[in-house]
Amino acid sequence: MEKGKEISLKSKSLWAKKRTEDGVWLWLPLMAHLIDTENTIGWLLNHWLSEGTKSWLIEGIGNEDELRKLVKFLGIIHDIGKATPAFQTIPSYNGDRELDNELVDKLVQSKFVDLDQISLSSPRKSPHAMAGEAILEDLGVPESIGSIIGGHHGDAGENPPYNQINDYRANYYQHDKDPRSDNNVPEVCKIWRNVQKEIFEYGLSQAGYQSVKDIPDINQSRAVVLEGLLITADWFASSEFLGSDRSKKLFPLISLDETFDDIDLQARFENAIETWNIGENWEPKKVSLDEDPYQKRWGFNARPVQRVITETIDQANDPGMVIIEAPMGLGKTEISLVATEQLAYATKRSGLFWGLPTQATSNAMFNRVLSWLETLAKDQNENFPVKLLHGKAQFNSDYENLPNASNIEDTGAVVVNDWFSGKKSTLANFTVGTIDMLLLMALKQKHLFLRHLGFSGKVVVIDEVHAYDSYMSQYLYMAIEWLGAYRVPMVILSATLPKEKRQELIASYYRGKYRKSLDLNEDWAKAQAYPLLTVLDGTEVKQVTHFEGHSDQKPVTLEIERINLEDEELVHSILSEIAKGGVAGVIVNTVKRAQALAELVDKEDVELILLHSAFLAPERTKIEKYLQSKIGKNAVRPKKMVVIGTQVLEQSLDIDFDVLYTDISPMDLLLQRAGRLHRHAIKRPDKFKDPKLYVMGIESMGNYGAGNEAVYEKYLLMKTDYYLGDQIKLPHDISNLVQAVYDRENDPEVEGLEEAKDEFETDLTDSERKAKVFRVKRPSKRNNLHGWLGDAHSKVDDQKAQAAVRDIKETIEVILLQEKKGQTFLLDGRDTNKCLDKEIAEQIIRLPAAVYYDVDKIIDALETSTRKYFPRWDSSKWLKGELAVKLDEDFNTTINQSWNLNYSPKFGLKLTKKESNE
Repeated sequence: MEKGKEISLKSKSLWAKKRTEDGVWLWLPLMAHLIDTENTIGWLLNHWLSEGTKSWLIEGIGNEDELRKLVKFLGIIHDIGKATPAFQTIPSYNGDRELDNELVDKLVQSKFVDLDQISLSSPRKSPHAMAGEAILEDLGVPESIGSIIGGHHGDAGENPPYNQINDYRANYYQHDKDPRSDNNVPEVCKIWRNVQKEIFEYGLSQAGYQSVKDIPDINQSRAVVLEGLLITADWFASSEFLGSDRSKKLFPLISLDETFDDIDLQARFENAIETWNIGENWEPKKVSLDEDPYQKRWGFNARPVQRVITETIDQANDPGMVIIEAPMGLGKTEISLVATEQLAYATKRSGLFWGLPTQATSNAMFNRVLSWLETLAKDQNENFPVKLLHGKAQFNSDYENLPNASNIEDTGAVVVNDWFSGKKSTLANFTVGTIDMLLLMALKQKHLFLRHLGFSGKVVVIDEVHAYDSYMSQYLYMAIEWLGAYRVPMVILSATLPKEKRQELIASYYRGKYRKSLDLNEDWAKAQAYPLLTVLDGTEVKQVTHFEGHSDQKPVTLEIERINLEDEELVHSILSEIAKGGVAGVIVNTVKRAQALAELVDKEDVELILLHSAFLAPERTKIEKYLQSKIGKNAVRPKKMVVIGTQVLEQSLDIDFDVLYTDISPMDLLLQRAGRLHRHAIKRPDKFKDPKLYVMGIESMGNYGAGNEAVYEKYLLMKTDYYLGDQIKLPHDISNLVQAVYDRENDPEVEGLEEAKDEFETDLTDSERKAKVFRVKRPSKRNNLHGWLGDAHSKVDDQKAQAAVRDIKETIEVILLQEKKGQTFLLDGRDTNKCLDKEIAEQIIRLPAAVYYDVDKIIDALETSTRKYFPRWDSSKWLKGELAVKLDEDFNTTINQSWNLNYSPKFGLKLTKKESNE
C-alpha cells in the first residue's frame, strides 16, 4: 500500500463484501476493496489501455500526470457510498443474520453506536453508487466526475442526486439530523460524516490532489470511457477467483477474525495480475513499403488496387475512416489487414474488431484473422487474447481449440481468456463477430460503457456494409459517430455501396470527431468511379478513382435473362440447362420457397444441396464445408449439381456457379449474388463459357409477388427492374447501376413508382423513428453521464438487445431432439444419455417466426416441459436455460396447436399450417 494519510479504525471496520461459505464467515473491508480497485485501475491505465485512447483522454484532461491522478482517484473513491448506514446494514444475500450481526457489532465497537438498533425507513432509496455521487458532489467534486461514481454499476440515471442527502439523511448519518449544518445532532451522525470525509481526503491524497479544486471537469465522451475503465477495474477487483477455478485466486475475501491490517495488499494485487494473465498489448510496427507487405504476410505480390490503397493510407496524416469499394475477389480482406496494421501504428491502437453480417461470415473471417494474428503474436513474442463474438462461438472448433491464457507458459501465441466473457467480451484486444456487437454501441443498455471502452482502443473493420438495412444503419451511424469522437480508425468494405450511404458513413464519423457537419456538396460525395477509395484524412476527404494496372482483373460480360416460370417449369429449365454437365446455383428470398424447389429437384437424378438458416447448427456447418469442397476455390467440381439457397449463399461462401438463377432483389444484393457466378478462373463446360444470370419473380413492372415484396421494398425492386438490362459489364457497370437504383433524386417515369417511393420513404422514416427510441444520444458537450442511457433497454438480455438493433421480432431458439419409445435421441440417432452436454447443446435451431402468436406464453410452455423432461439441464454449463422441443419418430411435432414442424437433414425445419377441423 502506498504511503498516504492514515486510515482510522472506524474506516477499517467498514465492510464492502460479505458471504458465508461452508459455515465460515467471510468479509472484505471496504478500504481493502478501494485500494484493490485503485491498484487495478492504475494497472489498466498503464499496461492495458491503448496509447491512442490514453492520448485522447489526456487531450481533454491536460497532461498524463493529471490523467493518472484522476484515474487513481476514481478507483480509490468509487465505493465511498458504502460508507453509509444504509449500506452497512444491508442483509447478506443468503440471509445469514448471524454474519450480519457480527459485522454490525464490529462497527458498534468502532463507535458507530446504536447501529444495531436502527431501522431505516427507506434504505433502498440510496443505493451505494448513487449515494457515492451524492457524497462527492456535496464535497464539491465536479458533476462529471460524480456521475462516473453514480454510474459505476452500469447506469448513471436520469438526473444528478441533488436532494438525495437532504431527503434521506438517515441513510447517510443514521439519524434525520444533518451534521453539515445542525449543531444539536447525535455524535454518531458526525462520525458517519467524518468517516466519509476521511475516505474522501484519503482518496485525494492517494491521487496526489491537494484539494477538491484540483479535480478536473471532463466532457461526456471522456466520462464514458473512464466509466468503462472504472467498471472493468471494479469487476476485476471484485473477482475472488479466475472463472470457476478456485485454485486461481484473484481478490478473495478474508475470514471474519482477520482485519484490514492482516492483508498484504500489494502482494495480493501482484498475484491477481499474474493470475489474470490477459497478455500484453499489441505494439504495431510501421508497415514498410520498401518491401511488399503482401508478399511478406501471404507470399503473393500485391495487385495494383492493393498496392495503391496501401500506399494512399501510408500517406495519410490523420487517418480516420477508409472506405474501400471494389469488386468481389479482389483481395479486400488482405487490404484490410494491412490497413489495420497501418492505422493501428498511426493512431496507437492495440487491437481489432472485424464486424460481419452473419455468424457464418464471422466464422469464415475468424480463421483468416487468426492466421494473421498468429504471425503478429510471433513477431512480438507475446500472447494475444482473441474473442469470437456471436451467439454460437462456443461451437466453432477453431476457436474452442485455442489455448487458454491461464494454461500456457510459452509466448508468441493466440489465446483465449475466460475473463473476457458476457458484457466484458468486447474488452478482448482482438475480436471478430457479427455486426450486432458494434451496433450495440448505440443501444441504450446497462453497462454500455464497457462496450465503448472496448471499441475505443481498436481498429474497427466493417465488412459487407451494404448488407445492413435502413433500420440497422441508424444504429451503425450513431456507433460510428461515437467512434469518431474517440478517434477510432475505421475500414469500411463493400463491393456495392450507394453513394448516399457512403456520404452518411463519412459524415457520421466527421460529426463525432469534430462536433460539426461535413459539407456533402463536394465532388467526393458524388463520385461513381469503381473501384473507389475514400479516405477521411483529418478534415479532408480524399479519393482515388483510378487504379493504374487495374486491368489485372479481367472484365466480364454477364448475360441477363428474365424468367417467370411456375416451380415445376423452373426446375425443368434448370435441369435442362445442366443436362450435359454444370453447377447451377439458385438463390431465392425465402426459406419456404427454397424448400419447395428443393423437393422438386430431389425427385430428379442430380446431386442437390440445399442451404438456408433453418438447419441445425452442426448440419449447416457440414453443408457449408461440403459446398466449399465441391465448388469452392481449387475444388474438384462434380459433373452436375444444383445448389439451392437463400441469402446465406449471397453473403457467406466463396463458391462458384456455372449458371445462376436468382429471385429479384435490390441491385446491390443482386450484384452480390452475381459475384458467385464464374467467381474463379477454372475450366467449365462449353455451354457456360460465358456467365449467365436468370432473374426470377418479375411478373411485370411493379409486380414481384407477395413473398419478394415482403422481404424487399417494392421501390428498390422496381428501380432494379428498370435499370437491369440484358447485359452487365463487370466491374465497370457495378457502381453506375447501384447509384442509379438508390438515387432518389432522379427517378425514371414509371407507372406506380411514385407510390412505391412514398411507401419506401414512409418505411424509412418509421425505421429512423423506431431506432431513435432505443438509440443513445450523440456525443454531447455536456459534462456528465446523466440521461445518456435512459431506461429503454436497461434490463434486456443480449438476445433481445440484438433483436432490437436488427428490428426483428424476438425469436426462440430451441434444442431439437427426437423421442422414440420413451428414449431421447439426437436427430442423427445418437442416444442423448451417451452424448456430451456440448453435443446436445449444438442441436440448436430458431423456430420460424410464424409460430410466435405469444412469445412469452410459448417460452413458458417450453420451460415447463424442459424442466419436466430434462431436470438435470439446470446444473449443466452447456444446457442451463436452454429450451427443448421433442419430435416424434417421424420427426414431427405440433407447435401452438396450429403448426406442424418437420425436420429432415436434407430440407431442414419445415413449417406447415395444420388443417382446420371445422
